[in-house]
Amino acid sequence: MHITADTLLNALRSQGMRITDARIQICEEIAERHGEHLTATAISETVDANESTVYRTLEVLEQAGIVEHSHMGHGPAVYHLAEDSDHHHLVCERCGRAEALPAAAYEALVAGITAETGFVPTSRHFALTGLCSRCKAENT
Repeated sequence: MHITADTLLNALRSQGMRITDARIQICEEIAERHGEHLTATAISETVDANESTVYRTLEVLEQAGIVEHSHMGHGPAVYHLAEDSDHHHLVCERCGRAEALPAAAYEALVAGITAETGFVPTSRHFALTGLCSRCKAENT
């Protein structure tokens, strides 16, 4: 199911927020770019809304369970639709490239952590930082 701008706007309404032109634009931007990880700054640069309005809208959408945020290395938090949450990334600290962590590798990582510590990770979205193969090769 693809989350639409109307779904996002209804979530804002259900949280008691007024629907303004700025919030409509924010919700349309998030819905149109549903597969992307967006920063509040990137959203505010493409819509007619100040960054504080973007942050507040994202916060309310997150409280409603429709948007989630994560940190991809040392940069600002990124936001994405909750329907796209079960994925993990490898982020290069040198070039900034991000790639998906294969599901089998993630499952092996979780199994290893659980076997070693008894801790059962429940993270639905995270990023591991390090060097990509290209930057590692340049480093040797």
